[in-house]
Amino acid sequence: MEDAKRYGRLGAFVAVSLCFLAAGLFVLGGRKWFEPSFIFETYFDQSVAGLDVGAPVRFRGVPLGHVTAILTSSATYEQAVSLDSRREYIVVRVEVNLSGEEANQMRRDAETLAAKGLRAQTQLAGITGQQYLALDFLDPRKYPPLPFGWTPKYPYLPSAPSSAGEIIAKAQTFLASLNDADIKSLGQGLNRLVTDLDVKLGEIPVGNLTTELQAALKAATGTLSRLDRLAGDPALRRTVDNAAVITDRVRHMIDDGELDKLAKDLDDASERLDALVAENQYDLHATVEDLRATAANLRALSENVKKYPAGVLLGGPPEKIELPGRSR
Repeated sequence: MEDAKRYGRLGAFVAVSLCFLAAGLFVLGGRKWFEPSFIFETYFDQSVAGLDVGAPVRFRGVPLGHVTAILTSSATYEQAVSLDSRREYIVVRVEVNLSGEEANQMRRDAETLAAKGLRAQTQLAGITGQQYLALDFLDPRKYPPLPFGWTPKYPYLPSAPSSAGEIIAKAQTFLASLNDADIKSLGQGLNRLVTDLDVKLGEIPVGNLTTELQAALKAATGTLSRLDRLAGDPALRRTVDNAAVITDRVRHMIDDGELDKLAKDLDDASERLDALVAENQYDLHATVEDLRATAANLRALSENVKKYPAGVLLGGPPEKIELPGRSR
């Protein structure tokens, strides 16, 4: 009897724990299981090598969902169609991670978006080579929907060839358009190009270039050595240290306000000098006039010295001498 009660309590505890666990999962994200999701499919008439189930789906770089299935149209929709009439498309199905309201809105607008040019392309993710599905608006006239004769299980979104696929297709078209004459002339042109390159390479003075390159390397080595010695010169180090000390002193002067004080003192001295000049302007004018008169007198004295050097040193000019026989 006691064992039955104990087992009953244990069963009730397990049941309650499971209920709490389910409620927690529902609160943390399980409610999305009951929300409507939007799944669409697109068809490719070329290889989608590198695109795997679970690959991301982005709209202009924004994460939108992931790939849920990669199938063939012959196994999905064309079992009853003869082999000669099958399209042999690649069917890619995508689940969009949206809320219920957004999923319903996108389901309603899918046909309109496809008519406006919304297309799916396979793109390479960086340098890893892994492909993802990219959605973007393209020219609907350049990329029309692929023809098919079945009813899609999910809303259909047209596709567009990837950029890499377009490059390969253009290369294949170009190669297919070449005829035997074009290939022959192309081969002859390549042969002439190789021959000309061989001749030009033979004309290059490799020995002279090697000698000049060695001389240039020696000169560069000598320059680097001189720079190394200059960098290790104590005089240069002292110069750099002195410049740092001077810069530090100037910075301290600026920080302490000494430069501002010096500028103010210079302004005051300039004002006092202007006032002094203004106050003694008449005396300065008279002094200048006296200096001019003195200069004139010195100039006259210089002329007299040139004419009568003895008279200037000993007395006045010499008396005139009367010649015999001449009256006064």
